[in-house]
Amino acid sequence: MTSDIPERALHILQTVFGYPAFRGQQAEIVEHVAGGGDALVLMPTGGGKSLCYQIPALVRDGVGVVVSPLIALMQDQVDALAEVGVRAAFLNSTQTFEETLRIEKLVRTGEIDLVYVAPERLMTQRCLDLFEDSHIALFAIDEAHCVSQWGHDFRPEYIRLSILHERFPHVPRIALTATADQLTRAEIAQRLQLEEARQFVSSFDRPNIRYSIVEKTNGRKQLLDFITSEHQGDAGIVYCLSRKKVEETAEFLNESGIRALPYHAGMDYALRADNQARFLREDGIVMVATIAFGMGIDKPDVRFVCHLDLPKSLEGYYQETGRAGRDGLPSNAWMAYGLQDVVLQRRMIDESEADENFKRVLGSKLDAMLGLCETLSCRRMRLLEYFGERSGPCGNCDTCLIPPVSFDATVPVQKLLSAIYRVDQRFAAGHVIDVLRGVQTERISQWHHDKLTVYGVGPDRSEHEWRAIVRQVIALGLVTVDHDAFSSLKLTESARPVLKGERKVELRQYQKPVKPKRQAGAGKSSYVEMDLSPAEQKIFEKLRWWRMETARAHSVAAFIIFGDATLREIAKVKPTSLDELRGVSGVGAKKLTSYGDEIVAMITEMV
Repeated sequence: MTSDIPERALHILQTVFGYPAFRGQQAEIVEHVAGGGDALVLMPTGGGKSLCYQIPALVRDGVGVVVSPLIALMQDQVDALAEVGVRAAFLNSTQTFEETLRIEKLVRTGEIDLVYVAPERLMTQRCLDLFEDSHIALFAIDEAHCVSQWGHDFRPEYIRLSILHERFPHVPRIALTATADQLTRAEIAQRLQLEEARQFVSSFDRPNIRYSIVEKTNGRKQLLDFITSEHQGDAGIVYCLSRKKVEETAEFLNESGIRALPYHAGMDYALRADNQARFLREDGIVMVATIAFGMGIDKPDVRFVCHLDLPKSLEGYYQETGRAGRDGLPSNAWMAYGLQDVVLQRRMIDESEADENFKRVLGSKLDAMLGLCETLSCRRMRLLEYFGERSGPCGNCDTCLIPPVSFDATVPVQKLLSAIYRVDQRFAAGHVIDVLRGVQTERISQWHHDKLTVYGVGPDRSEHEWRAIVRQVIALGLVTVDHDAFSSLKLTESARPVLKGERKVELRQYQKPVKPKRQAGAGKSSYVEMDLSPAEQKIFEKLRWWRMETARAHSVAAFIIFGDATLREIAKVKPTSLDELRGVSGVGAKKLTSYGDEIVAMITEMV
């Protein structure tokens, strides 16, 4: 390779993709890989990972091979590249034999820039022979965390991708992911034989995302209040733990006037694919899904991601919330979480068929997730700390905006721990709380728990307040939830010094949930371009309408034509000539040729 790689890469970035400059570590990564080096790249969702392999593939001679686990999204990725003039295709099981032969010929003759393949297809002898007969520029392994057995998206076929190093030792490889703690990072490097690869770790911070976690009282109703008050008409994702809950929540939202679609692995494949296509191609749809949905979703204008159930790990939570605001515009990550979530997740771990070591790892990951939910400090600080990154308070999460009130909870916690002990550690939270509050129930009478010294020692706190305390002592590791049929609370060794008065406990004060107020001008999303003048807002809306009609005519997703951020800049610049439009971020040479005259004519007419 020649020494003009940086200049050629920047030229491609500006003329093909329409961006004026590289962001963060992009330039360094592109130069390293284009020069023939291997790389392991950790970059947050929306940070521009795809350019880190697309541009080196265009700089280098040959065809870039992208290994992607997501057959359903390959078409959109290829469509997006075609829109900017890059010759791209995919090889997967949805194609006819004739179509496969045609693409294979393009790869062999080098008449294509990038080809996307699923790992299962790559492992076939036919595909490996094809690449050995072709001139390959690089191998890009997207969603590389799928190789980790400790991770939340483990895909067994990813482990076999070390074959690329063995069969193509002189072809550079770049593995990319948005989510990997130290353990996962080491496993990716080891399993893909990238131990000698240069690692590029960007900040995990997504400052445009506001993190909020509320106590779950009536999850669906709270979700509806959140959407109608802050995100009416916006695209969003709602994650649920079970398929049944997905179906019921989607039905509830539709009945409440929110356009929602379900998505889970138990659905008919054709319906699932159709729902995903509608979410990607139409504006304002809410996808209600299990975690089977979302990896690789490249929709930049998802304005919110909600969780109605507690995620299993911070990696999963970060990956899922990261699907919001890929365009850099303000977005929300909202979660409703309660004691039952903790009980359910603990039970799922205990009842799984995994070995004890794996269960311990899962348990520690859940503990970190609970720590985020119950933290008294900035949620973003806690989240970034998990990935080994230090930061100060963000000012843009619920605990920063409305700081929780902490209090010395040593005495109420001692009462709780004593009650758990006095009922022989055989009862669930609800029964223990009834004992503390002095509630007379048939069960309490049956077990003579109204005769205990702890009966009625906590009537000054409501059931919700005691449940908040139970959640927090579980998060602190003072109490565990047994996986028996009763979800019994049991004391840990850490409870002993608290009971003896040798350790103080500080908790967050329970605050009654407040229904979000409908914002002025709701009906539009709360992120609506607040820095656009009324005239510019009108142009922006007209451009969005034009984009939707154009996307429909081209049979592609609207964001493939232009993202909201680009339309927003056009509305502010108001270009009345192609030269003025050429300088807008996201408008490359091909898009300028394809759409420039229409946009300029539209702007000229409006201004």
